[in-house]
Amino acid sequence: MTLIARTCLVLLLSGCISLAADELDDAFDRDVLVIVGSGHSCYLFDVYLAVTPTQTRRGLMYVREMPATTGMLFVYDQDDYHSMWMKNTLIPLDILYVRADGTIATIHANTEPHSLESRGPAEPVRYVLELNGGVTEEYRIDLDSRVLWRGMGQQTAAMDSAR
Repeated sequence: MTLIARTCLVLLLSGCISLAADELDDAFDRDVLVIVGSGHSCYLFDVYLAVTPTQTRRGLMYVREMPATTGMLFVYDQDDYHSMWMKNTLIPLDILYVRADGTIATIHANTEPHSLESRGPAEPVRYVLELNGGVTEEYRIDLDSRVLWRGMGQQTAAMDSAR
């Protein structure tokens, strides 16, 4: 593991979580993840966890604003072509489709609010990460980047306890 990746992992495991949009706090658990950018940089994100079917249906609908380093991680128990749409989503989002190992398969940047167009990955993925629109470009997050989250590989137990 490279020094950058180790540093990012330390940040991830430190459990630093800042406050995010109040309206989501009651409906979702929160955690933190790190994205190792292709430019050898690390970015710490506070994320809401969408684990249950009710949470995945709700997602970020009706959210009017979100801090730049906040997002939502959709956690699935198996790889599949998990697709998203923007119905009732008020802000543009960057949608990252993430493999079980944390590598990024597909990115849809600056998706249009309220769109009914279904957007999915190019291959089956385990996670979907939604970030503010434009974040992937600003932070140079691309298909060579990697998502590090302490729950990767442990999501089945977490999902069972949440249901």
